Amino acid sequence: MIKLRDELGTAMTDSAQKVLLLGSGELGKEVAIEAQRLGVEVIAVDRYANAPAMQVAHRSYVGDMRNADFLFSVVEREKPDAIIPEIEAINLDALFELEKDGYFIVPNAKATWIAMHRERTRETLAKKAKVPTSRYAYATTLDELYEACEKIGYPCHTKAIMSSSGKGSYFVRGPEDVPKAWEEAKKKARGSADKIIVEEHIDFDVEITELAVRHYDENGELVTTFPKPVGHYQIDGDYHASWQPAEISEKAEREVYRIAKRITDVLGGLGLFGVEMFVKGNKVWANEVSPRPHDTGMVTLASHPTGFSEFGLHLRAVLGLPIPGEWVDGYRLFPLLTPAATHVIKANVSGYSPRFRGLARALSVPNATVRLFGKPEAYSGRRMGVAIAWGKSVEEAKRRAEMVAHSIELRTRSAEWHSQDYEKRKHLIK
Repeated sequence: MIKLRDELGTAMTDSAQKVLLLGSGELGKEVAIEAQRLGVEVIAVDRYANAPAMQVAHRSYVGDMRNADFLFSVVEREKPDAIIPEIEAINLDALFELEKDGYFIVPNAKATWIAMHRERTRETLAKKAKVPTSRYAYATTLDELYEACEKIGYPCHTKAIMSSSGKGSYFVRGPEDVPKAWEEAKKKARGSADKIIVEEHIDFDVEITELAVRHYDENGELVTTFPKPVGHYQIDGDYHASWQPAEISEKAEREVYRIAKRITDVLGGLGLFGVEMFVKGNKVWANEVSPRPHDTGMVTLASHPTGFSEFGLHLRAVLGLPIPGEWVDGYRLFPLLTPAATHVIKANVSGYSPRFRGLARALSVPNATVRLFGKPEAYSGRRMGVAIAWGKSVEEAKRRAEMVAHSIELRTRSAEWHSQDYEKRKHLIK
């Protein structure tokens, strides 16, 4: 693992620091942009050409990251200073081999291996970090799934053991939903569905993400810094809107920091972690963890100072650069610039060469902007962009972000314009 750094080289020269992105979606794109701002050389890898991060990287490669030979060939050719996994579909054995060979895997190969598999994640949270979680059970057959759901109790949640963004997950209201839950896991998981985890339904007030970042301070000491918790809600298991700060009590906020610290200490390494939790009153339960920037954390593009979004924080940590913070009640906190919110812009059509209109109307909303990710193909439900807004309060920012998102219309070569519901919502502008 690298140490505190006091200098950087220049991209495309023999002094360059190189980062290799394994996965080149919208989150990787923002990491690449932050790297470009610091003169760091960026190599982006994904399964398809012209992925978002590839559009701002110095070089890119297209291939199957589950293929160890492909990964080894790219790494051997580029010899990066840091390898940053962004997606689940990666050959994890190859990451361990590369780490043994001296390459820096962010945050480390073990943390990536744990966080990309729900059973390993849940066992780590509950038994190693020893933090509160919902009750859970596992199933490998349809009969076992019936038994696990009965054991946990209805309603409950079923999830493929390896997936993301809600793919392969199902909310099971009763026994009649179990076959559908089985089918969802088997057909829609982004990774393995050999096993299914069944989780207790928590009747929470708000779901939050804590963007804990492990890094070196100005004295070279390894510390963890905590931005304000991010509130968010999902539709069909996928992030739909987020805001910062989350509206939780001071006691719950301190519990969020305590839980995130225990989890990230167990995982180790350097970088930003997205720790998902449920909050009800003063009670907090850990749910999942991502060893990289989190989709809900795109709100920090507005809520944090320039260069200190979750992507900037992640890159600073990876490079061994210090991050400012203030100690409050035993926790090192990162300051909030302004309340802010995001709302996703999703495709409701399928096809290539997406086009967006309504931007003049959308960008007339005060204190708001958009990020269009540049994905070359749309399909129904795919996240194509995000609206970002800020204001004097979270509620004001939420209204603006939703207003902007619902002003955007999308079409592809094979579909007509599909209008969102702007007319229904224009009265919300303030």
